[in-house]
This record gives sequence, C-alpha cells and structure tokens, in this order.
Amino acid sequence: MNAPRRIAVVGAGLAAVSTCDALRAHGYDGDLVLYSAERGLPYDRPPLSKNVLLGKDRREDVLLRPEQWYDDQRVRLREGTVVQAIRPRPGGVELADGVIEPADRIVLATGGTPRTLPVPGGADPEILLLRTWEDAQLLRERLLPGARVAVVGAGLIGAETAAVATTLGCRVTLVDPVGVPLAPVVGDDIATALHDRHRAEGIDVVTAAVDRVERRGRRFLIGLSGYGGTVAADTIVVGIGIRPATQPAEAAGLRVDDGVLVDADRRTSHPAVHAVGDVAREAGRRTRHEHWEAAQRDGDAAARGILGLPATDPVAPWFWSDRHGTRLEAIGTMAEAERTVLRGAVDSGAFLALGLRGERVVAAAAIDRTRDIRTVRRIIDRRVTVDPSALADESTDLRSMLTR
Repeated sequence: MNAPRRIAVVGAGLAAVSTCDALRAHGYDGDLVLYSAERGLPYDRPPLSKNVLLGKDRREDVLLRPEQWYDDQRVRLREGTVVQAIRPRPGGVELADGVIEPADRIVLATGGTPRTLPVPGGADPEILLLRTWEDAQLLRERLLPGARVAVVGAGLIGAETAAVATTLGCRVTLVDPVGVPLAPVVGDDIATALHDRHRAEGIDVVTAAVDRVERRGRRFLIGLSGYGGTVAADTIVVGIGIRPATQPAEAAGLRVDDGVLVDADRRTSHPAVHAVGDVAREAGRRTRHEHWEAAQRDGDAAARGILGLPATDPVAPWFWSDRHGTRLEAIGTMAEAERTVLRGAVDSGAFLALGLRGERVVAAAAIDRTRDIRTVRRIIDRRVTVDPSALADESTDLRSMLTR
C-alpha cells in the first residue's frame, strides 16, 4: 500500500496517543488527526482509582502529554468529536453530524465501556462506575468519612477503589463471587496475600454474587446469592471489567471476537485499519491485555506496521497495581505455568512467585519486589533455562542467571 497522506486515530487514551507519538518518532510526516469524544486534553486512566480519588492529583497532573506537544508533533486534536462510523473504503471516518472526513489509514483506539451489573436494579444511574475523569470526580465527592461504600468486583480497579475508600475513612464492603480474585493471573499465593490484606485493613470482604439491587431512598440494599443476607450501602461502585468498544469495527465488517482481531502489526482484517489498546485482541491469543504498557506497545507496533518497519521482538506482558501502600507487579499469566516457586517469605508481605514450565520461567508476580520482577522479566524474555532451587534461594542473585 502507498504511504498514507492522512492517518485518523479514533480514541484518545494511552494507546491512541502512543500511536501518534510513535508515528512521528518513526518519521511519518503526513497529516495526523486524533479524534477524542471527550473534552479536554487526553489523560492517563490508572491514576483515577489511586491519587485522583485521594485528591492528590489534579487533571493537569495526569495528562498524557502537555498541550504544547500536540502543536510540536503536528497532531490535530479534535476534542469532543464523536466518530460514529469508519469507512475503510474509500477511506474516512464519519462524524456524529454525518460529515465524512478522509483518511488513508484508520487506527481504532476506542477502548472499552465499563460493564454494569446484569441484575434487577443494576442499571440504576446512581450506581457508579470508574472509567473517566468525571466518574472519578463524582465518586470522590461520595467517599466521605463514615460513608458505607460497597465495591462490587475485586479485580484491579475494585481493589484499588476499596483501598482508597478505606484510607478516606469509609466503611467498605468488597463483594466478589470468587473467593481469591486474580489467582489465575498472579497465582494462589500472591492473590491470597493481596485479598487477605483487605481484611487486615478493615474491609468487609464478602464472597458472593450480586443478584439484585434495591433503592431505599438515598441508600441501596444489595441482594447476594449464596451469602444468606444483604449489604446496605450509601454508594455502590462497580468494577467488573469492560466490554471492548467494537461497534465501529463490526459495522465496517471487520473480524471481531472479544475485541477487534489484529495481527502482530495491529492490522485488522482490512489492510487500511489498525486497532490498538483495550479494543484489540491479537489473533491466536486467548485474552486481550487491558494494561498500561500493553497499550503503549500497541501504539508502537501499529506505527511500525503502517510505515512498513520491522516489528520489535515480543516481550512478556507486565502490569502493576497499588493498594494499601503496597505494589503488585506481574509478568505473563500464572495459569500458563506447570508449577510455582516462591522466593521470599509469604508472611513477610513482600515476596515473589515464579511460574515455571519445564526449566523456564513463563510468568511471575510479586508484592513489593520491583527489582526482582525486572530481572525476572529479562529471564522470561531471553528464555533462560533456570534451576528451580536457585530461584527459591534468596542468597542466589537472580541477575547471575542472565549470564549463564
């Protein structure tokens, strides 16, 4: 395909901005338009459930790029502009007012929409979600000392929100149908330690599924199946994942299956359209990687694919989560491992779990062991053969395994 004269990037999250950044860094000199449905400069989302809720970060503190960057990089930011459809042939994007703006290449970075509770009463507009700056501001107003807050979903967003609400003096109940959330990703040992920390911090942890939500004046009553009771709350926050925003891709006839299907260059089933970030799923992989670094790397992969540059070597996916003053970091997925080796004492609160398949590390998770997790990532990426007993031995420097 000929070099594109104009590239339209639909969406304004990290994957979208990273795509624009990478295109310019790799020498693209054409017209570059970034369509954002939200007003204001694009911002980072991970701080929303952490320092933004705590009141430590203002909007200018979480911007992905300063305003001057868009001028310097010649990125035309279209704020408050909804793209309602994409037109790969003859090439363009259709705006909400029906105007079609031309584009030789289209990058879908539409992200996802938070899932609501699929139960009676679950669509009540007073039940809060946490995906946008406005969501965070509304929730922040309700996290008052003594307020009864029910957080439904104990994944990353739910756990972080529950921890912040506790710090702010709320009485928190954390509800999830899974006894040990995140275990398939980070392993039983790390997941158990993280979940137990909620209880240690005074959070009421309930293992049950929500079957209904009833409004009682300004308060809620949450019905739970398999629990034998209800939970009363002044505020409900739901964090049960997202649905990838694939509607424009589906309407354009692109291949979609739990995300827009892409290849290693983030190219979709139409050669003029790429997809990046939470909305994309690489064909052959079982899951989408809804994490910060994955979105950043997607942007670079798409830029290389558009410009015909060689792809970079793949690396194991990494993510992090902060709660209760500790940091979780994970590489890969522990469910892919055959066995687990622990490094460090579990009761110390800071330890490393390594997932092995044969004599190779394929995944790892750690609590407050950042230096170790960085080394383990290199071990995984280089496919180093390891001695399991040495991995467990704290006297063995993990870095020495990289020189074998």
